Amino acid sequence: MGHCSEGADCKESSRWRQAGATIFFDPALPAALHPLLNVPDNLTVNRRCNAVSLFQRFAEEQMRAGVPPKGLEQAFAQQLQISPSMWSQIKSSRPIGDKLARQIEVACATPSGWLDEDHPPQGVSPAEQQFLVLALKAWRASNAEGRKRLKSSLREVADAAAA
Repeated sequence: MGHCSEGADCKESSRWRQAGATIFFDPALPAALHPLLNVPDNLTVNRRCNAVSLFQRFAEEQMRAGVPPKGLEQAFAQQLQISPSMWSQIKSSRPIGDKLARQIEVACATPSGWLDEDHPPQGVSPAEQQFLVLALKAWRASNAEGRKRLKSSLREVADAAAA
């Protein structure tokens, strides 16, 4: 599945609003069951996650160029030739149809079909950044035994997640 930034609805448990209710589902669930549960397939998830990724790329480029962060959402929507309201809906729950997906790809200079594909995450999310700062602080404050325990704990967690 595609990957999104912290705070987007594209995490291990994706959230979808339907008739006022919020439901959670496992994206590893077979796509054949999605219609039965009224949850979108991976194409919908990939498109949303990749669109958010394109916004992150856009925002980073703009801020590197000295553009203040305020108004970047509206500027991105303008680049996509959609309303800021539609961009907001896309980020939260609105599916991206084929026509809009191709429009976004053209506006962002990505190959046709790029939005539909699963892409590895790029960059570090704010939550990951906070974790790295904390881990570095703990590492630097520890002696050899403390560092050994830190490594062991992280390996334990990583091994459990991989299992």
